[in-house]
Amino acid sequence: MANIEASDASTSDIRAVARVGQICALFGPRVLELSAADVAERTGLNRTTAYRYCASMVAAGILERGARRGSFTLGPLMLELGTLTLGRQRVVEIARPYLQKLSAAVRMTAVLSVRGAQGPIVALVEEDTSRLVVVTVHPGTKLDITAAQTRLFLAFTDASTLENLLTGLSPVERAQVDAEIYAARQRRFSFVRAPGGPFVVAVPVFDERGLCATIAVLGAGDLPDLTPCLDQLQATAAALSDELGAASHADV
Repeated sequence: MANIEASDASTSDIRAVARVGQICALFGPRVLELSAADVAERTGLNRTTAYRYCASMVAAGILERGARRGSFTLGPLMLELGTLTLGRQRVVEIARPYLQKLSAAVRMTAVLSVRGAQGPIVALVEEDTSRLVVVTVHPGTKLDITAAQTRLFLAFTDASTLENLLTGLSPVERAQVDAEIYAARQRRFSFVRAPGGPFVVAVPVFDERGLCATIAVLGAGDLPDLTPCLDQLQATAAALSDELGAASHADV
């Protein structure tokens, strides 16, 4: 009986940890505050349980009270851990001059994205302000399955991670994503254009362990020839990968 009770307690603890991670993942650059009702709606918890989780996370420093009554925001512990995590990624430390040079060369906004728990996250942005219309993205943005950068991360990730990220897709959606991932791996770049909107061209960056980031450029309007832009992107990614010690992954 004691062993069964211990096992049940352990399972409950694991579920609680997973739920805390799920709640943290609800926040982003455009979702700065959430109420317990918001958390309940997006996680499937009842409102009372959602509030208890949020209140406990406030006590631990994971969340803090928001400006609106009854709202919550990410707390100081998350800020500290996020800063520490990004600081440990060498690619973030050394990539900015590469992005600056790339943005100036192609006259487009350059973006570095790194691996997150649920797909790539924008880490650095070098905006091109030489044009009337500035196409940009906020640092900290979590990129979804349709993003060019996500396709590259999926193309060079392990099978178990791939399955986790693609869970929930219909057979038709899965077949389409699989085809896009295969193409990104074969070509070593991904191009996505929103209907009537901006476009993104992304290439992979490797370190000594494999894929560690992507570099992309964001643009708008016509792009009659992809080659010059892609050449600049690939040259930038190759130089950055070399500095990160990726020679052994040249044929990944």
